[in-house]
Amino acid sequence: MLDRMQLGEVPAKHHIAFRKATPDQGGALFWEECLTRDGFDGAYTILYHRYRPHEHRAAPTPHGWPAPVAVDAPLAKRHFKSQDMAPSGGAPIDARRPLLFNEDVVLSVLHPDRPDPVYFNNGDADDLYFIYRGSGVLRTVLGDLRFEQDDYVCVPRGLVHRLIPDEGVEQYWLAMECLGGMGLLRQWRNASGQLTMDAPYCHRDFRRPVLSGERDEGIRDVVVKRGGRFHGFTVPHSPLDCVGWDGTVYPWAFPILNFQPRAGLVHLPPTWHGTFQCRGGLICSFVPRAVDFHEDAIPCPYPHSSVDVDEFLFYVRGNFTSRRGVGPGSISFHPAGIPHGPHPGAYEGSIGHRETTELAVMLDTARPLHATAQAVAVEDAGYMDSFIE
Repeated sequence: MLDRMQLGEVPAKHHIAFRKATPDQGGALFWEECLTRDGFDGAYTILYHRYRPHEHRAAPTPHGWPAPVAVDAPLAKRHFKSQDMAPSGGAPIDARRPLLFNEDVVLSVLHPDRPDPVYFNNGDADDLYFIYRGSGVLRTVLGDLRFEQDDYVCVPRGLVHRLIPDEGVEQYWLAMECLGGMGLLRQWRNASGQLTMDAPYCHRDFRRPVLSGERDEGIRDVVVKRGGRFHGFTVPHSPLDCVGWDGTVYPWAFPILNFQPRAGLVHLPPTWHGTFQCRGGLICSFVPRAVDFHEDAIPCPYPHSSVDVDEFLFYVRGNFTSRRGVGPGSISFHPAGIPHGPHPGAYEGSIGHRETTELAVMLDTARPLHATAQAVAVEDAGYMDSFIE
């Protein structure tokens, strides 16, 4: 959650009568809906609908993506070439292909080529997308949010929405389904909840939705994901009938290049690149930056044994000084239990470098990640042995 917003019309106080003003509406009440977190003790948003927002009839649905299934694989450093996967196509709600997962997060790639034909509500997770390629609009009951290449896009759990990729534009997204929620790091908040002045981003770096009034797209189907299953419903009116809202639960977009990196006298650990947190995980952004400025500094990451976390890294572009054989769209997976580090020649070869152009998204997870058959199908079989000098 970022901060409180208010869009459209809202009454002077929560839970009081708010009536439709025009003569043909007879002064009937707007319908208040509370979208809450942690029961009623956490962040919340209150919406005002023209129609009753809770009239749902069960209906079959053909929509949804496959549940992740683990394959039996030995412990190893792995490289998955997501760039070698044939584009999935389809609508975003159907296009995800899970690659790695645990109890806290599901990591997928998707290549949608058409808009969602239904509204979607992920009742299991906050969804965080990274738009590796492409652009479009996230249309929600709270308004529209434009997204572009290199954006993170957050869709809060329980929010009715649909994704509309731009027509004729190649789309290639990374999806992080955060089953325990996600948000900004706590250490970057002051006592008032404001982002601190030494945080790696500020409130101005985030784009928020725009509410342009009620909208009826003629869509009456809503799909809800809950308990790993997709459930279909029909509603009598457009869900996009919100006339106003206020609160702190809403979607946002954050351009990864707005992340403000740090440099140190010597190499800083990945936690300095921490951008978002999720249950059991830290999401980091590696962006172009100056590197270490000690005269004998070794900018290349040192070999390390992360005995508590698995490491997932999605390579976007730039020079990856510690790795060879990886490129845009590559995914490295380094599990806890065995050390990992730079390829032969990279460690000493980095001495004297003063900047890096790498752009990548990293996730460290406390629980082991499991690979799916779709990931194994594009695995670089020689990656484990590529570290042998």
